[in-house]
Amino acid sequence: MTALMEAPAVAVAPKKRRRRRDWRAIGAFAVLTGPVVIGLGLFKYVAIGWSFLLSFNDARGTITLGNWIGFDNYAFLLGDDAFLTSLSTIALFTVFIVPITFVASLGLAVLINSIKRGKAFFRTIFLIPAAVSYVVAALVWKMALFNGLPSGVANVLGGLFGADPVPWLSETSPPVYWVAVVTLRLWLQVGLYMILFLAGLQAISPSLYEAGELDGTTKWQAFRYITLPQLRNTSVAVLLLILIAAFQAFDEFYNLFGTGLSGTATAPVKPPLVYLYDSALGDQNYGVGSAGAFLLTVLIVVITLLQGRFVGFGKKD
Repeated sequence: MTALMEAPAVAVAPKKRRRRRDWRAIGAFAVLTGPVVIGLGLFKYVAIGWSFLLSFNDARGTITLGNWIGFDNYAFLLGDDAFLTSLSTIALFTVFIVPITFVASLGLAVLINSIKRGKAFFRTIFLIPAAVSYVVAALVWKMALFNGLPSGVANVLGGLFGADPVPWLSETSPPVYWVAVVTLRLWLQVGLYMILFLAGLQAISPSLYEAGELDGTTKWQAFRYITLPQLRNTSVAVLLLILIAAFQAFDEFYNLFGTGLSGTATAPVKPPLVYLYDSALGDQNYGVGSAGAFLLTVLIVVITLLQGRFVGFGKKD
């Protein structure tokens, strides 16, 4: 009896108190995020879903559903020479613009990262074009640099070397209009990707270069065996971004080759987005335009996944 009385008491854990919901905080969160969520859902996701349904309709001059035709719009596009030509156009543009943009961005980043003073100045100078509207830049290229007149900047520079004036945006043999398109895209995008490479370069440990100097490596060897391997993840990300942006090209083509009321009817080349713009908003064929948009989306996703697979996107070093 005495032993039982002397047994230590067992401590009982206190019950956890339920946290009271702060309805005022929840209400404030709903008020602040509600309009954004509703707007995003209505004007983006609902619009995408409606466009997907339109791609299975004969929607000429209307965006209402009801005239279902199955995959006829997709079959029409895959058999349309103009659409297939636009795909070959964007493929050619991608072959040129992706490696040139990559090399130019990396080269500028390495150059700026190597200077001792003025990094912030040069970084800002090269980044400013990325903030310029594609439409504004295309109009400057069209009306000032490559306007085809003897007083145009490109023809004035060519005249210094004895070249005759060239109608840059209408000459198709040879297709010199690619000079205007490629230089415009480079001027707008190189600075942005240069910043990404600069961030990757500044993350490389200086001890790696110090160890290389002790081993007697040259600057080229240090770049090849230290810089490039350390920039692998950044390089893969930049390649994917450049590739996706190339397939989404629209503003520079439309504004360089557009001619007022006739639009792009006389354009020497049309990428897929310009073709789809003319189909949907020019011919009022929203079914074909919607089908083409989803075909292009699938194409971009497949090529991006293949490129990511090839270069090893997401793999650990």
